[in-house]
Amino acid sequence: MLILGIETTCDETACAVVRDGKDILSNVVTSQIDLHNEYGGVVPELACRRHVDLFLPTLTKALNDAQVTLSQIDLIAVAYAPGLIGAVLIGLNAAKTLAVALQKPFVGVNHIEAHLYAALMTPAEFPSFPCLGVVLSGGHTALVKINQIGEYQLLGQTVDDAIGESFDKTAKILGLPYPGGPYIEKLAQQGQLGVYEFKAGKVKGHPLDFSFSGLKTQVLYAVKGQNEREAERILSEQQKCDLAASFQQTAFMDVVEKTLMAARQENCQTIVLGGGVTFNKHLRQLFKHHASELNILWPQGELSLDNAAMIAGLGYHVFLKKGEGDPLELEATSRVSFVR
Repeated sequence: MLILGIETTCDETACAVVRDGKDILSNVVTSQIDLHNEYGGVVPELACRRHVDLFLPTLTKALNDAQVTLSQIDLIAVAYAPGLIGAVLIGLNAAKTLAVALQKPFVGVNHIEAHLYAALMTPAEFPSFPCLGVVLSGGHTALVKINQIGEYQLLGQTVDDAIGESFDKTAKILGLPYPGGPYIEKLAQQGQLGVYEFKAGKVKGHPLDFSFSGLKTQVLYAVKGQNEREAERILSEQQKCDLAASFQQTAFMDVVEKTLMAARQENCQTIVLGGGVTFNKHLRQLFKHHASELNILWPQGELSLDNAAMIAGLGYHVFLKKGEGDPLELEATSRVSFVR
């Protein structure tokens, strides 16, 4: 089965062709970073307009790279939630239009669920279930027990900022460009741990939940002081590196410790990670050091970031489980429960 995947939930316009859920024939992602960088974050209205401009060229390249035509596509899979509602609508309506024109079924896919599936696309075989899923992205942070593809149990999530969002906000405090993650990682490589003492957030009564807002505020106080009377500090480049290193270490060790706690609690021997933050090399080193006894599955290459191959791959399983496509009445949703 050839599946066309469509992803437009935020600021990447993406199309891909995948065979039988795992064989990636093409995976085209057109970034909008140049458009949003000057604003320090994604501007929804501008993102939507750019999606409209980029969709057809991105679709054409995906088909050409895969050396297939639209008539050869068997199924269309599209991210219908969660995300910026206007951006999601563009991809969803494009999928519906193609489905009607080609008389082919389409299915809506949960974008966050697809991030976890991305790590399952590279191994020759799926791991033994249950597994522990760890979602680390710009908009989401969650721990879920994966009983099987399509069946999940939410164990913990962020109660405020997502981890990727905290990296972007910290980068902005330090005067770094958007998106902040890669710049924080680069600075941290030259930084010394322990110069700044930061603490991870705790959620009373919910040991597996995350809170990154307070960590970001600690960075703000370290840079600007804790009150208006205190003069704003002018940090040297080395101080910025030290601060980035301490911030990154604190955030990531919080993730590692809670992941290991959840794995022990649920008796999971395999950890499946997904989301753009998993592209960070230091995070991968920490898991390798602290969880060497566990089977750790990472998304490979660009599958860490928003892409359409993961949408097409998961869409294959959604379609098999349902036995049919979704109705044209399927609505775009900005928020949706991960567990279903």
